[in-house]
Amino acid sequence: MPVPARTRLDPVTNPNLSLILASASPARTKLLTDAGISHTVLVSDVDEDAVTARYGLTDPHDTALLLARAKAEAVASLPEADGALVIGCDSVFEFDGEAHGKPWEADVARERIRRMSGSSGVLHTGHWLVDCRDTDEDGSGATLGAVSSAEVHFAKLSDDEIEAYIATGEPLQVAGSFTIDSLGGAFIERVVGDPHAVVGLSVSTLRQLLASADVRIIDLWK
Repeated sequence: MPVPARTRLDPVTNPNLSLILASASPARTKLLTDAGISHTVLVSDVDEDAVTARYGLTDPHDTALLLARAKAEAVASLPEADGALVIGCDSVFEFDGEAHGKPWEADVARERIRRMSGSSGVLHTGHWLVDCRDTDEDGSGATLGAVSSAEVHFAKLSDDEIEAYIATGEPLQVAGSFTIDSLGGAFIERVVGDPHAVVGLSVSTLRQLLASADVRIIDLWK
């Protein structure tokens, strides 16, 4: 019996195709791993405050994209990125017209969470892809980005819940002072938009960016 020809939809193993995640976020690398996307992690040394100060005041949407680009390009400039695809991400929470990054301090997180309780905001996650492959071979030379945003609706939290959540330390080091994929998920009533964007990386957005670099996401499946 003849063997059927491989169709365009069949994944193709390409040992020369590699993706680097320019982020230290455990949630982002777990999301890629759970989606079956082979990748390595290489953290940038980007000073976020210095980047935003350099470009001046921007809205939360543009800030997320600006920081994602800075991280991706910083890692793409390293020798380790040669021949790889680099994806950088950054998330910024927009609430009452203000941009909320990581609060770092308990008092800041407490004030934010009290305001957010029973209300809603928009989480913007910027993505930036840099194709570091040789353009004389398979490389596209692509360097482009996109933002995926989602509206997050919070439950009404009691003071005890707020204090208990802050005591875990979780909200201190995440954009907007909350998570959806860990303890903070209990306080989110619904999400309008891509829930992966709230985690910190939209797989569907990554798929679109890869397509612009002539790469199918199925070629990165493990």
